[in-house]
This record gives sequence, C-alpha cells and structure tokens, in this order.
Amino acid sequence: MSALLDDLVTTALAAGAVVMRFYEDGAAVAHKGDGSPVTEADEAAEALILADLSRLDASIPVVAEEQAAAGLVPASSSRFFLVDPVDGTKEFISRNGEFTVNIALVENGVPVAGVVYAPALGRLFAGAGTEAWQAQVQNGALGPRETMRVRAAPARLVAVGSKSHGSAETQRYLEPFPVERFVSRGSSLKFCLLAAGEADIYPRLGRTMEWDTAAGDAVLRAAGGRVATLDGAPLCYNKRDQAEDCDFANPHFVAFGDPAVADLANAADRVEVSAGTFAP
Repeated sequence: MSALLDDLVTTALAAGAVVMRFYEDGAAVAHKGDGSPVTEADEAAEALILADLSRLDASIPVVAEEQAAAGLVPASSSRFFLVDPVDGTKEFISRNGEFTVNIALVENGVPVAGVVYAPALGRLFAGAGTEAWQAQVQNGALGPRETMRVRAAPARLVAVGSKSHGSAETQRYLEPFPVERFVSRGSSLKFCLLAAGEADIYPRLGRTMEWDTAAGDAVLRAAGGRVATLDGAPLCYNKRDQAEDCDFANPHFVAFGDPAVADLANAADRVEVSAGTFAP
C-alpha cells in the first residue's frame, strides 16, 4: 500500500501542475446538467489522472467526476479508484487557492488510501492504513514528509466547515458542542485540517458526492479520525441504486478528529455540554 500511495502522490503532483497552468492563465467555465461548474482544468487534469491510473493498474476501474457526469461509469467493483480532478471548482474560479486534486482507492466500501493535493497552497496530504503524512510542495517538488495524527480534543473545539456551502443546519448541529472557533475552508482541505490536528469537527449537512470525500476521508481515517453519517455509521462508498438519491451521492455526515468527540456526538445527553468544555 505504501508503494501504491507513492504512485498516487506522483500522479496528484502531475495533475496539480496541469491545474495550476489553467489557474494562472485562465480557464473557460461551463456548467454541467446539475448546474455545477466545470472548467478546462477539471477535464485536463482528469485525463492525465485516468491515463496514469491505467498505466499503474488497468485492472482497477476508476470512477471519476467528469466521466460520471458524462455517463461513463464502470461496472460496480469491490476495488476501485475514486477521482475528483479539481475538488472545489468554485474556489478555483474565485481564485482563493482552496481547491484540491483528490485521488482515493476504495476497497469493500472503505477508502483505504488517499491523496489530497492543494497545488495553489503548496500542501499535500496522504494516508493509507494507519499512516498519514503531509508535505510542502515547492516548484513541483515534494518536501520532507511530516507524520500526521489527529489531536486529543481540547476543552474548546475548533470546527471547520464549507466555504461555499455553509448552512444554518451546520450551525444548529454545532450548538451543543463547546466550539471556540469556526473556520471556513474549501474542498477536501477540511478533512485534512482534522488529520493534521488543526481542527476537531467537520459537519457536512449538505450535498456531496463520493469523489468529493473519499480521498480526504482516507487521509483522516489513516490519521486516527472518523467519518460517520448522522446515525453514527461509517460513511461508506460505492453507493449505487439508491432509492432516495443518485449513484455515489453521500448522506449528511460528520468528520471527527479525536474519536472521543464522535462518542460525545452519539451521547444521548450531548445537548448538556453546550455551555461547558469538552471532557472525554
């Protein structure tokens, strides 16, 4: 798995270089059938990633966002790659730098390896199994790797949420928790802040797709965190033929750094902690 992760890192770096060329020179913007934006950068980066993954192991199918939007989805498999070439396209268009290249490997519904690369910020996050790390990237070169683990929850939590998709429901969910500060971030960076010990909880009570979350989910799980649906079950992948939604659509979920915060969320009396401090 370590060798595979290194290959995914190499691919993410190359895709990030493609994305940055469009970011610096400008990219034409179109809209898909669901109204979401897509740019030339999405399409060019996805083409590169698909070619790289095919060379890596052509036997592993790939579910990629832009191909899926065009109706090109492989048959269901217990092992497959999930790709979002530019997660946070709105952040790309608004030029705030908070977009990422996401590549994940899913096995039996679980994201077991993932890379999240924010090329405009020069930060790359990777995780597989129980090992997670981050590194700075300068001029396309990967710097020293720094091991990541989620932090023990402090008395007052740092919550992170979507920059482009915030909601009143998110704020209501967080009311019972002793939140000291709320940080807005774009794309899969929210998962990575938890993995790096820079935040503690990330509720997402809005629409996401599996390619939006799989890589960040893999990094966070490898760092010791947890991603769960609102009923406490692990967020799973390869969701097809859903009666209530389209293929690969996620339910609402919450990502946690310290698993003790997840236990607090599941406690019947969690509303009682709203005015206090976190005490595992």
